[in-house]
Amino acid sequence: MANLNMKMEKSKRELLVIGWMEHLDLPELGLNQIKAKIDTGARTSALHAIGIEPFDQDGEDWVRFQVQLDERAPLLWVEAKIHDRREIKNTSGISEERIVIQTLLKLTDRSWPIAVSLTDRTKMTFPMIVGRTALKNHNIAVHTRRANLIRKLGRQSP
Repeated sequence: MANLNMKMEKSKRELLVIGWMEHLDLPELGLNQIKAKIDTGARTSALHAIGIEPFDQDGEDWVRFQVQLDERAPLLWVEAKIHDRREIKNTSGISEERIVIQTLLKLTDRSWPIAVSLTDRTKMTFPMIVGRTALKNHNIAVHTRRANLIRKLGRQSP
């Protein structure tokens, strides 16, 4: 019954129309205003990470990595529990094993857990892509010709 109530709550949420590019937060990682491409062609979300180092913490698999959200920003060390390791195709279509973490995505006043793969996106325009799995079941539509709709509509994350 609780599961049915959750589904009904989600379906009652107002439709949130976002742009093909938005600025979002990953508050559990301490990362705010990340310039992200909303990429419904990608299944999994990906975050730019370098110096990726798995380690053991109290018998659990964790990872530490560095994030630089733009060329002027400082390098930040981040640590997270490893959620999974998956074969994921990169932008060239080549499969590579990636570490996947789970963290909260915050978009306006909404937040929910998403899976994010860690990969070096140095040569990419965006430090993060948000894949379709992260948007599924959250009553979100992507406007393919508009960017930063959240900011333009005054619904920016605090």
